[in-house]
Amino acid sequence: MALAYDGIRMIADNGQLAFTTLEMHWTAIDPDSLQLARESVESFHPLLWSPLIATILVLPAWCVALGLATIFYLSGYTPPRSPIPDGI
Repeated sequence: MALAYDGIRMIADNGQLAFTTLEMHWTAIDPDSLQLARESVESFHPLLWSPLIATILVLPAWCVALGLATIFYLSGYTPPRSPIPDGI
């Protein structure tokens, strides 16, 4: 969905490449929950927000979604079983 949104923005801007960050999407959907999440994480550990989560929030949203999809796919992937030869 984020990639489609960025594609539509690019067409509307006459082909100028622009990526929407995860933070921009989150702020557009529910800005109060972003601030609440920041306060909650900083109360748990102050250094967890600034270097780690803030870095993820400035990435393009489609990139974060692709990364999560890859992690979920690989966590559930099982290699195919080799066929058992006949007669065993």
